[in-house]
Amino acid sequence: MSTTLPIKLFHTPQTRSSGVLALLEELRAPYQVHAINMKAGEQRQAEYLAINPMGKVPAILHGDALITEQVAIGIYLADLFPEAGITPAIGAALRGPYLRWYVFYAACFEPAIVDKALKREPGAVGMVPYGDFETTLKVISAQLLKGPWLLGDTFTAADVLWGSALTWMISFGLVEAVPHLKAYVDRWNARPSVKKVGEIDAALLKTQGNT
Repeated sequence: MSTTLPIKLFHTPQTRSSGVLALLEELRAPYQVHAINMKAGEQRQAEYLAINPMGKVPAILHGDALITEQVAIGIYLADLFPEAGITPAIGAALRGPYLRWYVFYAACFEPAIVDKALKREPGAVGMVPYGDFETTLKVISAQLLKGPWLLGDTFTAADVLWGSALTWMISFGLVEAVPHLKAYVDRWNARPSVKKVGEIDAALLKTQGNT
């Protein structure tokens, strides 16, 4: 697929798709934003359900390729623009760990944190493939102690996912802002891509009448 084709991002401000928008900025990729006003219910209308039947953002359209799911989008986009230098190549020593932490977020951490947010009791260990919140948080917290980034000294696209997610989770009190996690999200939020996304989201919220 040509990297000169613009990527259409179906985006709602201050949601998971803001992380994908930050990734597009980090990659210096050509993109267009198609805003979805969730407060107006646009995500449940037939036009958008034809894009993502789950009625969720983000989704991207790149040529004829339609990709949904935040982690799949992140891996796809980062591989598409290797020249940005934030994607370990196939065969590189960091490629496996990079994919591990990308997938760990969706497969384990996010389901566990939803349990915490909803105050659900964890199920029996043998019946919960994603684990419990305390265990998953301990695992990622230990990895981030090796910092400054998820893979040590190397900033990757996986940090866009985790930096964005932990920023929100700490702000909502779902994850405690212990010093090394707070330092990690502070490093992430100091990046120019985050500032740019904040400006874009603020403008969209104003346009949508959601400020």
